[in-house]
Amino acid sequence: MATKNPQLPKILPDRDDGDSVVLERLTEKTKPPQMYQVVMLNDDFTPMEFVVMVLQEFFSKDRESATQIMLKIHLDGKGVCGVYSKDVAATKVDQVAEAAKKHGHPLQCLSEPID
Repeated sequence: MATKNPQLPKILPDRDDGDSVVLERLTEKTKPPQMYQVVMLNDDFTPMEFVVMVLQEFFSKDRESATQIMLKIHLDGKGVCGVYSKDVAATKVDQVAEAAKKHGHPLQCLSEPID
């Protein structure tokens, strides 16, 4: 078997003849994602205990925090349950709507962007 020694490429000396192009790296600053607050609305039919249960189950609130938020919803007409990214906030709204429908309550929840 005849083998040939591999040829190494010729290395040309560095020279700047003015035809080269230099690319500069531009650093791009990314913005943090738009955050959304999940807001629960008051109604005259949904039991307070159900609202507390929803806040505990879907928003991971302890009993004390859930009760405080429920009272804010009851007194002010609405209350912020949490702040999340767009997709997570939409999922939380869907979970609350599904649980309310399943238990026969008209509880409403929505997400709105934070400025």
